[in-house]
Amino acid sequence: MSPQPAPALPGWLASELPFSRFVLNVNGHAMHYIDAGEGPVVLLQHGNPTWCFLWRKVIALLVKEQVRVIAPDLIGLGLSDKPRDAHLHTLDWHASNLASLVEQLDLNDITLGAQDWGGPISAVMASRVPERIHGAVFANTSIQPPPDPMRVTAFHQFANRPIASTLAFKWLNFPLPVLHKVQGDPASIGKLEKRAYRYPLRHFKDRTAPLALARMVPIDQQHPSVATLKESQQWAQQFTGPVALVWGKRDPILGKALGRIRQLFPNAPVTETGAGHFLQEEVPQALADAILKVVNNNKTPAT
Repeated sequence: MSPQPAPALPGWLASELPFSRFVLNVNGHAMHYIDAGEGPVVLLQHGNPTWCFLWRKVIALLVKEQVRVIAPDLIGLGLSDKPRDAHLHTLDWHASNLASLVEQLDLNDITLGAQDWGGPISAVMASRVPERIHGAVFANTSIQPPPDPMRVTAFHQFANRPIASTLAFKWLNFPLPVLHKVQGDPASIGKLEKRAYRYPLRHFKDRTAPLALARMVPIDQQHPSVATLKESQQWAQQFTGPVALVWGKRDPILGKALGRIRQLFPNAPVTETGAGHFLQEEVPQALADAILKVVNNNKTPAT
């Protein structure tokens, strides 16, 4: 099926997201995405519990520089379909959905921009269509299997407590009310931003994905995400295209993960910032600059 125009947004939100938007049938579900600008392709992938709105400041900077930006919403989040079956949400499934979007739109010479779960989802997708990838910029993410023994954060320990986590994520729409607490500058996610992040998840029935994606984080070496993360690690070890890293060092979730990802990409330039987890809200220019440098780097990508 060909892409269709996306449904209209309320005025207050449309003014914050003034880009061409579409929906595409991906593995039986409608995937919403931004498609803005013309030129080399940049694919920006968000993580949990956000949506393409997170990248809006970066997109505005990039489209001025003659690039085409594709920014999808993961199935279950944003304005994409929200299936209620939590078991659908695996790293393999999300990577397959993203690969389907890439193939249906016939995107080539792609520069990835990925943060949070967007990192491993994009990297696994890249491992399956390596000939389409030019380069990548990773920001506050992890694309490797966890070390053994692994350290499980308090957030992810909580996400695996059946009753308490269901109450918090589904009834209280957690963690949306506290997104500002993982920022370097808490004011970077204010009332407007919280309203925008809450908008796709305003209905109780649509809140399956945030908890399901939190539970996609491995809590032991037998977790199903571990095997799929090995695919992304292998791709990273073999990839010869340009890579850059942009990091928010004040991120309490993944701020300390920079060391491990630098081991995968020892030659990648690193931009360290005082931002927190959702660094797109705090340092969009740093991200846009790194992405444009990768776009304009003519190293031969892996095949």
